[in-house]
Amino acid sequence: MKLALYLPNFRNHVTVKELEDLTDLAEELDFDSVWTLDRIIVPEASDRGELQYPFGMMEQFPPQMPVESRGKWFQGWPLLPWLAARTRKLRIGMSITDTPYRSPGVFAAECATIDHLSGGRLNVGIGAGWMPEEFDAASATHLFPRRHAHVRETIEICQGIWANETFEYHGEFADFAPSGFGHQPLQRPGPPIFFSGLKDPKRSARRVSKYGLAGWIGIQDTPRELADWRAAIAQELEALGKSIDDLEMSSMIWFTITDTETDQTDNRKLTNILVGTEQQITDRLKAYQEAGLTMPLLWPPFADVPVSKTLDDLKRLKNDIMPKVEAS
Repeated sequence: MKLALYLPNFRNHVTVKELEDLTDLAEELDFDSVWTLDRIIVPEASDRGELQYPFGMMEQFPPQMPVESRGKWFQGWPLLPWLAARTRKLRIGMSITDTPYRSPGVFAAECATIDHLSGGRLNVGIGAGWMPEEFDAASATHLFPRRHAHVRETIEICQGIWANETFEYHGEFADFAPSGFGHQPLQRPGPPIFFSGLKDPKRSARRVSKYGLAGWIGIQDTPRELADWRAAIAQELEALGKSIDDLEMSSMIWFTITDTETDQTDNRKLTNILVGTEQQITDRLKAYQEAGLTMPLLWPPFADVPVSKTLDDLKRLKNDIMPKVEAS
């Protein structure tokens, strides 16, 4: 099982120094990767619990963000070149990039540049987005009803630009004649693409299998939910003669080690999945390993847990918990 750190660039208040400390520790502990979060805005309506949809369009969450509109967070995409320069071993990525906020051709070319800056360590996480208010702020209001189609075109354009010296595309959201986009990525035929799936296993499975994607990323998936996602994707891949064993199965999961046991009763997305004592987290990771999770994206809480504690928790996870998980 690989370990990945989900940098808390999105929280009520975060500093560059805190992001530096977390990144440096992840590199020191030989984590596989570090990821940022894509969040352009928090509407004031969120502070009042009046978003049009709950977080991620998942009914168990309230129509409210866990960060205040007047919070002081950092944008995820500009952090990637910074991470490329700061690290030497860690793979880097943003989980996930909402493609409708970005021109597919520009996005593909920028990914190629960041892949060079990192020496070929870029992961590309993509998804459709879910918040209409954010589409408005990104001047992408008209794309909200067609956001899933936009993801498909973005994948096709990225793969085309990365694999060819010149490329043309004639679609719904991009239409351009044969053109060069500068350097192709160091990774051939391109950086691995991870697709975010939150609600529809079949749609995610079809996307992963059709385009030969490298990984799937969920959010707060219990071992049972993870197993369901894996089975749905495996079925689609097998129909194409491919194996689920070649796919990275990931999930963004809130992580904190506590002194006393927490209630980990299965409450789906609201479960204290990786919030608990050292023994609880050990047992949970063993269950994940059996369910097929290959890379948890460890997500420091949005509030109430200082970065100094997260640093200690990551050390305990790597040095005390993971040896027990790996020995099981």
